[in-house]
Amino acid sequence: MTLSLELAEWALKLKWNDLPSEVQNRVKEHALDGIGNAIGAASTDIADAAAKTVGIYGESNEASMWGTTNRTSVPAAVFFNSILIHALDFDDTHAGGLVHATAPTLPVAIALGESLKASGEEVITAYAAGLEVICRLGASTPHGFHARGLHATQVCGTIASAIIAAKLMRLSISQTVNAMGIAGSFSGGLLEFLNTGSSTKQIHPGIASQAGVIAAHLAANGATGPETVIEGEYGILKSLSDRDANLSQIVKGLGEVWECSQITIKPYPACQLSHVTLDATRNAWTSASASGVKISEIKKISAIVHPDSAKIVCIPRSEKNTPKTAYDAKFSLPWSVAALIIDGELVVKSFDQTSIKRGSVIELAEKFEFEEGKEVVAAAAAPGSVEITTTDGRSFSGIASTSAGGPSNRLSSDALVKKFLLQCSDQKSGILLADELLRIDKVLQISSISAMIAMSGK
Repeated sequence: MTLSLELAEWALKLKWNDLPSEVQNRVKEHALDGIGNAIGAASTDIADAAAKTVGIYGESNEASMWGTTNRTSVPAAVFFNSILIHALDFDDTHAGGLVHATAPTLPVAIALGESLKASGEEVITAYAAGLEVICRLGASTPHGFHARGLHATQVCGTIASAIIAAKLMRLSISQTVNAMGIAGSFSGGLLEFLNTGSSTKQIHPGIASQAGVIAAHLAANGATGPETVIEGEYGILKSLSDRDANLSQIVKGLGEVWECSQITIKPYPACQLSHVTLDATRNAWTSASASGVKISEIKKISAIVHPDSAKIVCIPRSEKNTPKTAYDAKFSLPWSVAALIIDGELVVKSFDQTSIKRGSVIELAEKFEFEEGKEVVAAAAAPGSVEITTTDGRSFSGIASTSAGGPSNRLSSDALVKKFLLQCSDQKSGILLADELLRIDKVLQISSISAMIAMSGK
């Protein structure tokens, strides 16, 4: 039995009640977080570019474009909505797979569900299946796709979104396997944006989600794809990963061990690989400032960083102090550490184009230095350690065993709702939407929630 076949059989049979109640709650929390991030990104430049692009292909009444009054086809809607979720880099991340799990999956479940008049339970179940698949695929080769220069979210998201589409479209097992095989040929997502600060990374989930929908329709209409798209000689793991894969991990304990319950919800709108160091910095600076240390007295900020993280958020060292764009700053650990110390917080507005050019932050970022730690766990699950040294020789240390928002250090329910509401322009309607998303499995038709999301930007 191939991995695609085993995953397809499991996903098509999955029912909402098969998920333990704790896992059900986690899945709904991730849906809430994903929608909140989409609402917060509705006015970004990339959202505007995506909306104008989608508009070229004409109108359709199939699905909502979130934060707007416009409607379009399902493939166009999932492309647009997925980009919204990921635009701020504030969306959830599975540490083991280093995948943004919700961005390429939730929009497929909701848009297709809307067009098919599906219930909330059908939508959230399909979404849960997609979450589990994208996490397991990524975790089978930790940092392997990134090491090859590819974005794991798009690589794995194409196949996960195809499974969601196939489940909601009620495709057969063979059609679903074909859809997964077809979707694999859309896998990719170049990381070259790291060297330029361009917006391509924000687009990757849109490509993945759209690919999954198109692949499912192709399969439904008779097209075929390789059943060995995952483990085959030219499948995604051997062709697109730079590291060996643990194939058994992809299907081991399906339905018993839930990787989707191990996804981190971000407290900072920046690259996940920075978060544990940011938490350690906060701890160190809290100690230093309590002792009367002023920012002007900081001589050096030293951090121990996972080698895989360092390649993305610390290197090239000289360029990280002066981000080229707002999105570039989200992948600069020196800049983010400096901004956190100076501002006392790291929020969406921290990464405004005017904010990233502040001389005070750049000056402090130049005092950041790092040492690569020993590679023991996946980069996004590694501990963090920071030491702040003052001009008069004092030192203050901060450590974080794991980043906030992760499976062993979860954000509280109140914190999750607060993050959601901070991205809503209207608090009253935001509260109503949050309540509906947290009871999505009880909603008779997902279209009622889609309408609320669509109007959230107004």
